[in-house]
Amino acid sequence: MALLLHILIALSSVGYATYVFFSPSKSKLRVSYGLVALTLGSGTYLVWSTKAPILQSCMSGLMYISAVSLIIAATYYKLARATK
Repeated sequence: MALLLHILIALSSVGYATYVFFSPSKSKLRVSYGLVALTLGSGTYLVWSTKAPILQSCMSGLMYISAVSLIIAATYYKLARATK
């Protein structure tokens, strides 16, 4: 159940970050940050509770964080330019 919830949160995070890119606002960015934090928290819990191999888990997590961070950074830049 925890794994399914973790996957659902991660996919929602990617989808929501993409949505926010096309319709940026500060409040939506905060929600996106929260989804990233929830994903990291649930991933940490999964690794800790299942004694999963840390290297494989971290590689997947780094790929996720890289992708979502790029989207969020582009959104932040886009929002900053729009408010000037």
